[in-house]
Amino acid sequence: MSNTLPVEEAPYFDISDPDFAMHSDEVREGRDKSWYARTNYGFAILRYAEVTELLKSPHLSQGSAQWPEHNGVTSGAFYDWWTKNLLVLEGDEHHRIRRLLNPAFSPTMARNLEPAFDELARELVANFADKGEVEFVSEFSEPYATRALCIMLDLPHSDWEFIAHHANIIGYGLSIQVNEKIDEVNASVNALYEYVEKLIAERTANPGEDIISRLIVHTASGDKLSTDELRNALVTMLFGGMDTTRNQLGLMMRVFIDHPDQWELLAADPELGRPAMEEAMRVAPTTTWVTREAIDDFEYNGLQIKGGTTVHLLTYAAGTDPLVFPNGEDIDINAEREPHHTFGGGVHHCLGHYIARADMSVALPILAKTMKNMRAGEGAIWLPDSGNTGPLKMPILFDKR
Repeated sequence: MSNTLPVEEAPYFDISDPDFAMHSDEVREGRDKSWYARTNYGFAILRYAEVTELLKSPHLSQGSAQWPEHNGVTSGAFYDWWTKNLLVLEGDEHHRIRRLLNPAFSPTMARNLEPAFDELARELVANFADKGEVEFVSEFSEPYATRALCIMLDLPHSDWEFIAHHANIIGYGLSIQVNEKIDEVNASVNALYEYVEKLIAERTANPGEDIISRLIVHTASGDKLSTDELRNALVTMLFGGMDTTRNQLGLMMRVFIDHPDQWELLAADPELGRPAMEEAMRVAPTTTWVTREAIDDFEYNGLQIKGGTTVHLLTYAAGTDPLVFPNGEDIDINAEREPHHTFGGGVHHCLGHYIARADMSVALPILAKTMKNMRAGEGAIWLPDSGNTGPLKMPILFDKR
């Protein structure tokens, strides 16, 4: 454990300021000074050891459940979906739903999907390989992330634009624009509800080997997901699976543009796809913090934390903590590393991490085998470098191998 500064001497971050950025001297200097910072919400945890411990603390619950209410949203489709979402549920209800969903997200399921992910990545890369330039989000990461979901759920690939469109709009529900966009967000939640209700009816009548069918069959006897629970879970898969993978792939490409020597190592050895993915996520996670809320008053490492306090566990700052990762901003895809926290931790560790790791680790070597001398093009548009981040538009120039 590191020494704990008195609260009044700890760094202060205004993390709701649009100019606040994770990849900044403000965060690095704050981490050098203290393992925690004060924020306008509560506390931010900055170092690897403390983030690792607090992710498993019984004194902290998932902190995003109250997001709609904190922004004045207390009813409607988005509110109903979000507050019954596995991502924010706690206790027995969380454990029950997670237990029922677990078989659909096994390592075996992820491995079985890899050949189809490989074929999809090659198809998309072939569309731009000869051009020497690509708008990475619209031409690769968004269709790849969404069509990977189509593969996983055995959906028609022609549905991917419909899914991506509504998932993108639902994303506004978790942004500072939630109030001005809430009518559109509610409409998109309802559109995906209607979509998955038809899927549930079809797979109930004619089950196959896909995840939806497995969930229906697995839960057909004994304890089972209700129709509403299954509908909610499938909308969460469509939203979270597309949004997170799309953003993370774009962030990875920026990392490798900045580390061309590591990109060349990957191009020479596709077996490095998994460690390349893990290293890029460590230094550039799409989820730059994990939000928790104190259940009760407790003391941690000399810091008094009152019940109801919001605690942000900074995955980016932890993943580049020089106490654990020397030269932490640099990557080495051949290095042995402590595990990063991009997929969260404790009881709220991401349920779909095996499949997310499978689709991204398949895509990266195929991209590296095609593209060399990558350069950032003009006109990139990025989400703020805090919370959930990533590119909205990402032109890349390259030479074909």
